[in-house]
Amino acid sequence: MDYVFAPAPTPSVPVAGSDQRFAVRRIFCIGRNYADHAKEMGMAVDRSQPIFFTKPADAVVTDGADVPYATATENLHHEVEMVVALGSGGRDIAPEQAEALIYGYGIGLDLTRRDLQSRAKDKGQPWDTAKAFDASAPVSALVPASQAKPSPQTTLSLSVNGQQRQHSTLDAMLWSVPEMIAELSRLFELKAGDLLFTGTPAGVAALHRGDTFVAELEGIATLQGRIV
Repeated sequence: MDYVFAPAPTPSVPVAGSDQRFAVRRIFCIGRNYADHAKEMGMAVDRSQPIFFTKPADAVVTDGADVPYATATENLHHEVEMVVALGSGGRDIAPEQAEALIYGYGIGLDLTRRDLQSRAKDKGQPWDTAKAFDASAPVSALVPASQAKPSPQTTLSLSVNGQQRQHSTLDAMLWSVPEMIAELSRLFELKAGDLLFTGTPAGVAALHRGDTFVAELEGIATLQGRIV
């Protein structure tokens, strides 16, 4: 096929312990999936309908690369999240079938231009500029589900400059991973290569140039990086 210009490289995430890489198709995210985070943001806890948004596939930052401080913001926030990678997909998936679709797990940051998000909320506008910007999705190497699976008591945590800022067990999620996959599949056809950022606990705060961070999904994945 003769393209007008060369297609961009396929965004991908490393696979732990392997030379293989996971080609990223889409990035789906869920908002307000931890009650303590919803409360710290001044939002009501509502389990009646999950809030989904997306990031472009090429927003991933991988392999320990430095994370550039986002443009057009004076308040860049971290949100540590477990990341679920899908190895297959479908439509109208039942929650009890969802786990079979999971390829693996990782840990990531949903970086947020909080000032832009606050202005968008006040005006009832979309969050795209606050969430879907370049380099807004740093993510660790993925660990195949055949090698390790998180439990409800698995912790995720984030330290910045050696100080812990976020910490929670996964059982604090309002929507479980199977429930998220099921709900998403009613809105989109899910496919292999999709990543799901599963929400963040309380403790979100600002990042600054020069900050270093360590995010951990206990016993499974670690993400280290620096804001530049």
